[in-house]
Amino acid sequence: MNSKNKIDKQDTILKELKKYRNKDFTFSSGHILGSMCTQPHPIAKKMYMKFLETNLGDPELFPGTREIESKFIQFISELLNAPKNHLGLIGSGGTESNITAMWLAKQLTGKKEILVPENAHFSFEKIASLIDMKLVSTPLNDDYCVDVNYVEEKINNNTAAVVGIAGSTELGTIDPIPKLNDICKENNLFFHVDAAFGGFVIPFLKKIGYNVPDFDFKLKGVSTISVDAHKMGCSAIPLGTLMVRDKRWINKISVDSHCVSSDKQAGLAGTRSGGPVAAAYAVARFLGEEGYKKLVKQCMNVTNYAEDRINEIGLCLAVKPTMNVIGIKLRNPFKVVKLLTDHGWKVNEMKRISCIRIVLMPHVTRKVVDEFIPDLKKTCIKAGEI
Repeated sequence: MNSKNKIDKQDTILKELKKYRNKDFTFSSGHILGSMCTQPHPIAKKMYMKFLETNLGDPELFPGTREIESKFIQFISELLNAPKNHLGLIGSGGTESNITAMWLAKQLTGKKEILVPENAHFSFEKIASLIDMKLVSTPLNDDYCVDVNYVEEKINNNTAAVVGIAGSTELGTIDPIPKLNDICKENNLFFHVDAAFGGFVIPFLKKIGYNVPDFDFKLKGVSTISVDAHKMGCSAIPLGTLMVRDKRWINKISVDSHCVSSDKQAGLAGTRSGGPVAAAYAVARFLGEEGYKKLVKQCMNVTNYAEDRINEIGLCLAVKPTMNVIGIKLRNPFKVVKLLTDHGWKVNEMKRISCIRIVLMPHVTRKVVDEFIPDLKKTCIKAGEI
């Protein structure tokens, strides 16, 4: 194939892919309102591309990228007050982190029951199937947080782990993690905190004066924490981190990796792209604590503004927002979601609690809220909600 034919073929392929991409919703438009992801920071995009060919599954080939991974894990360890003997595992996101945490709990305890809040992420359903564990669903209180008394009642000799949520996928609520921590310490139980969303929000909420509970390794009973940089960390998809209190535990899930340059590997993935890791570290270095505080404050200001506007048109929230997530109670959320899609807006239906979820991510501004509210009102009138 000559040079002209190569260029023509490339142009044809690019035009075809652009056509498909144009069918997608975009974060930059502001019209994606239901996602816990956002537009990656510009520095994340640049670094992702520079490290596109790197593979952290074969670290001796990419020692520089491996150093970046270590530096990023150190950033997360400081964010979560990790103890000296901790370890971090980089993966694709909250699902992989949750699976790995429960795999670890099963191997450490030899038990199979997990006490899981009924609003837990769907990844726990995968866990039950994949690694033969039984989910014991624990109900919520009126604030959509786990009922601690019920958790305590359900602990038995088969309990492998207790799960607490620091930023639920439905409403962004935070379970009473300190109380769960005390229960797990008293009963010598493995305690996993799913902070995939809240991990990049709660530490900064605390620093700007919000009254939110502790959720990290300052609590001595916390065993593992999952946190995703591709959510409020503003990095490129996919990038999740599982932080483990004691690095010695990892031996329980490590296998010999004789065909690459590491002796052993833990976690689910063998091949791991260095692109998302470099992107996440670049954003963390660029924003730092002050940048993330400013970002979280901005999101909360927009959340409070959106709450007021929603109340103005006569709709009710499921619960007062804990972080930058709003749930609007509706009789027929599916119909409202469909009508809003017709108007060019993407929100999420939370079937279990009959509401729609709006996540006020950094790409959602007051201007976007002002554009959205009239369409929401029209849609809800048409659907008979107001």
